[in-house]
Amino acid sequence: MSTWNSRGLRGSTFEDLINATNEYYRKHHLALVQKIPTPIVPLKFNSEKKLITEAYFEKDSTVDYIGVVQGIPICFDAKECKTDTFALQNIHMHQYRFMEEFEAQDGISFLLIHFTMRNDFYYMPFSELKQYMDRVEEGHPKNFKYPELRDEYFLKPQGGALVAYLNGLKLDLTERDS
Repeated sequence: MSTWNSRGLRGSTFEDLINATNEYYRKHHLALVQKIPTPIVPLKFNSEKKLITEAYFEKDSTVDYIGVVQGIPICFDAKECKTDTFALQNIHMHQYRFMEEFEAQDGISFLLIHFTMRNDFYYMPFSELKQYMDRVEEGHPKNFKYPELRDEYFLKPQGGALVAYLNGLKLDLTERDS
């Protein structure tokens, strides 16, 4: 588990659950998905503890995960929310643009959101994220609320998949086909 005292490592427990899910999917030949490391430049290093103590981000990262599911390219970002209101400022514009461009190349983009107070996991299709982003331009607050979310996209553990996002992906693909 990550130990660097930085805002960039919030949500590492959620990411541990996703990583375990990805390993389960890999072992069962369902998907091959990798965590994309955030590029950093170390400034100070504690050689005794072999620990980076100060660093800066080299460049903007794209999304947290990228991979393929049964021949379908996917990318997604993992976000945590402590309340029932998710601030859209948590999605950086460069991340949103990357997801948008990934979709334009026939890939599937989505968010996985962990509502920590409820311990609920939500699969948000890119189309739903786009609706929330678009309505900000119409003067709506820069957030969405938990009750606005669609019940069918809440994820339940399934077998060894702790954050069973393939269920959300299946529903997303079904809706795209109709």
